[in-house]
Amino acid sequence: MCLDYVIDYGQPMTGPGFYFMDSPGNDLESIAGQVAAGCNMIFFITGNGSITNFPFVPTIKFITTTGRWNLLSNDMDVNAGRYQDGTSLDELGKETFTYTVDVAAGMLSVGERAGHSQVSIWRDWRQTDGSRLEELQSRPKPGGVPITINQAEASSARFQALPTERGFATDQVGLIVPTSLCSSQIALRIASGLNARASASQGNVLRFVALPHTEGCGTSGGDNEELYTRTLVGHLVHPFVKEAVLLEHGCEHTHNDLMRHVLKKHGIDPGRFGYASIQMDGGIEKVVDKVERWFAERLGAEPPAERREVGLEALSLGILSVRRVSGTVAWALARIAAAIVGCGGTVVIPQNASLFNSAEFLEALGLQTPPAPSLDYGQVADQAGLHVMATPTGHTVETLTGLGGTGVQIILAHVEGPPLQGHPMIPVIQVTTHTKAGRQFHEDMDYVIHPHETGSDQISAELMHLLCETASHTYVPKLCAAGYTDFQLTRGLLGVSL
Repeated sequence: MCLDYVIDYGQPMTGPGFYFMDSPGNDLESIAGQVAAGCNMIFFITGNGSITNFPFVPTIKFITTTGRWNLLSNDMDVNAGRYQDGTSLDELGKETFTYTVDVAAGMLSVGERAGHSQVSIWRDWRQTDGSRLEELQSRPKPGGVPITINQAEASSARFQALPTERGFATDQVGLIVPTSLCSSQIALRIASGLNARASASQGNVLRFVALPHTEGCGTSGGDNEELYTRTLVGHLVHPFVKEAVLLEHGCEHTHNDLMRHVLKKHGIDPGRFGYASIQMDGGIEKVVDKVERWFAERLGAEPPAERREVGLEALSLGILSVRRVSGTVAWALARIAAAIVGCGGTVVIPQNASLFNSAEFLEALGLQTPPAPSLDYGQVADQAGLHVMATPTGHTVETLTGLGGTGVQIILAHVEGPPLQGHPMIPVIQVTTHTKAGRQFHEDMDYVIHPHETGSDQISAELMHLLCETASHTYVPKLCAAGYTDFQLTRGLLGVSL
């Protein structure tokens, strides 16, 4: 066969022929490029048995051993392992061709009948040349020591929190952590099913949460892998989490065995968590049943503990700002941070927050210049106080994901413009200032600040009241209640597709 064309990733095909497309080795990123190039049918051949499908292009899934077919036959289309069992290539070829024509004519493939699909688009190196490579690889790691600031007088603010074995928490959840994109939709399905039957099965948690993302195969090792695993570990040990299951697809780079090793490296007992595998546990239906039974056994029937009144020493807050922040608002946010830290609580601010461009914010905290990060991206804040989290990303969803890994229990975001997608596990309070951009989106905001009518002391008092209501679960941020959330791990500056 003659190769007719070589095309770039996603470049449209111009006519019939045999094409070679430049792409990463990752399955789903490659498929997205093939579809963009004009493919209207995908043959996906694996040895382990991938459950992957593209949303609107039929994906015919081949598995190459009969043993695996017997495990995953409900999720696969073609058992190519029959050749090893004695079926001729001619017979297998004819059957596959007939099946392909039938699917092209409108018959649903196995994946289409399941309604299960994923998309991942190629993301390449943010650091586009090697000029800073040595500098980035040799930079010192943040030490986790809080930053010294001017602390405010002790605050009388109080809220209702749940006592747990690890201290007070504002929520308690059953968590499903997919270790790759391919298991993410199944994790969502499990959490949705458990929440739908919550009155009978939730036990001593308030809700079930899944953290779907697009990584796994995309993780390239080194710094990129550290970002990925550190952030997932941070969510697994988050104060909200009563019980958690790691759900692998089965053939990703960041599978359950890797996560067990990483947990041990962080000094965490891997036995605290449950583990499930779509491939090894026999496919979608069987793994769903396994995870549901695991939660039922671990959680029991006891309701969550009664809430108790606590002070700001029990609060861990993330503060985020996007675009311009007025001096009045910046001062108010600084006073909130100082009040929480002064009471013994924790505040984490991402390094890319626009607040660090505000002279008023720095002055209110007693800082001369923006401080260096005290936490890495997604690193757990073990010591109370003010922390700055490193942000090797400019994407707000990735920033919020990293903040979640630090252990913050509420995020307060000042947004000048469109609202942010929130975090699926952690409430994100979104506030804006009464400007042209703020007025446009005021209905989606939890609080609109009028700085010319309201002084910084009143702003900080009203925002503190909103924080305490949210912590006590007497208020749910608008877009969190609407399900406007997302979760995306950063690949950092040096992550590449495999």
